[in-house]
Amino acid sequence: MTPQELKSILSSSLLSFPVTDFDAAGNFNAASYAGRLEWLAPYGASALFAAGGTGEFFSLDINEYPQIIKTAVDTCAGSVPILAGVGGPTRQAIHMAQEAERLGAKGLLILPHYLTEASQEGVTAHVEAICKSVKIGVVVYNRNVCRLTPSLLEQLAERCPNLIGYKDGLGDIELMVSVRRRLGERFTYLGGLPTAEVFAAAYKALGVPVYS
Repeated sequence: MTPQELKSILSSSLLSFPVTDFDAAGNFNAASYAGRLEWLAPYGASALFAAGGTGEFFSLDINEYPQIIKTAVDTCAGSVPILAGVGGPTRQAIHMAQEAERLGAKGLLILPHYLTEASQEGVTAHVEAICKSVKIGVVVYNRNVCRLTPSLLEQLAERCPNLIGYKDGLGDIELMVSVRRRLGERFTYLGGLPTAEVFAAAYKALGVPVYS
């Protein structure tokens, strides 16, 4: 699947963000997780995000991560594309991105750093390094204090052909308008606010067709 094909899929229908299953000892429960994905399958999601924010990416260790991605890819068996959450230190994020690609994920969601006030140049370099480490499509998530400006998003779009999506978790309508004006149809746009229903009408009018 090409990044452009993934871009089209992400704007077409529901998106699924399953939780990650663990057993009583705190270990990843592959059987339970696979069962959850099978239960979700009939509801018609166009893509599934494994080890994303809802999937507690921030709670996973380096050994659990590939197990989760592999379970998702094997369970969905080509019926729905898997996007893998990546984040943390740049080198770790690159390792995870390449591992997810190797295991069959069709895309990545770059999760924002938590409570880290990185410079615009630093966040840009982080995103660019991850994008250039893989060939699959990438969605960047603007949230918390790691926010990319429209001008830097435009630069990233020029330098990273596989950066195909922008997820907004800020709720800043003026910023969203600026991003849309600069990037137009270059990106697919995902709403990612906790209170999405409050912003749904405005965001749909701006060209944000799905909520994640």
